[in-house]
Amino acid sequence: MPPMTLPAIAALMMLASGAIHAVVNAILKSGRDKMSSRALIDGFSGLIILPAVFFTPLPHGAWGWLAASWATHLVYLICLIKAFERADMSVAYPILRGVAPLLAALAAVALFGEPIGWLTAAGIGLVSAGVLAVGLGRQVDRRALGWALATGACIAVYTVIDAQGVRAAPTAASYIVWVFLSLGLGIAGIFAVWRGPAFVLAAKAEWKAGLIAGSLSIVTYGLALWALRLGDTPRLAALRETSILFAVLIAVVFLKERLTRGRMVGIAAIALGAGLLIAAG
Repeated sequence: MPPMTLPAIAALMMLASGAIHAVVNAILKSGRDKMSSRALIDGFSGLIILPAVFFTPLPHGAWGWLAASWATHLVYLICLIKAFERADMSVAYPILRGVAPLLAALAAVALFGEPIGWLTAAGIGLVSAGVLAVGLGRQVDRRALGWALATGACIAVYTVIDAQGVRAAPTAASYIVWVFLSLGLGIAGIFAVWRGPAFVLAAKAEWKAGLIAGSLSIVTYGLALWALRLGDTPRLAALRETSILFAVLIAVVFLKERLTRGRMVGIAAIALGAGLLIAAG
């Protein structure tokens, strides 16, 4: 059997990242206080990753990308929390993830000249259309739709920013460590202060879920960042959106949400699109 190529390895890393990402968002969605839950998740991520600072080089050359990533993630998390507060996971999650790969591909190609072939473009289109079909199968209020679309735009922006940042850093590990450190200790602190006494109550009740989700966050986005260092942004950003397949499974089995025929068609489109993206590598 011939050895796996770097594009193939990057694709597998993104698929694994998507599966784990769905679990993290399900934990966030199940929390009663979404902002406090997010503070716990990011706070634990920062604490867990902290010892790695002493074993990895500083991300010289990527500080500007890190700052831009931090600001974009802050806006993203606020929009994500608002979207999850106003809509079911099986509605909000597909919408916000569906618009992201299209916007990320456009930005990566237009701003940084990253390559994109017809097979990749077709795969991105199918994945995005399928993801949106999964989420738009039932009524969603305008505010929930607005928050979900804003979240998707933020995902596209931070994906492109982090792709450039992880490539500019001395090693993938150095950028990954500082991303989680800055997000975990910075954004978690902001959200905890924002919620005040409510955060203390949530922390007592949900710290175990936060610890699990925080650990998984490092794995899911660490894999994504490492993959972006190895391959092209448009293809890999779309592959990560296969997370919706796992998100729908979680929503149906554990959150008791309905799976309609339209969503089944969307799932089929996502699977076909993912196949094209893998073949394009």
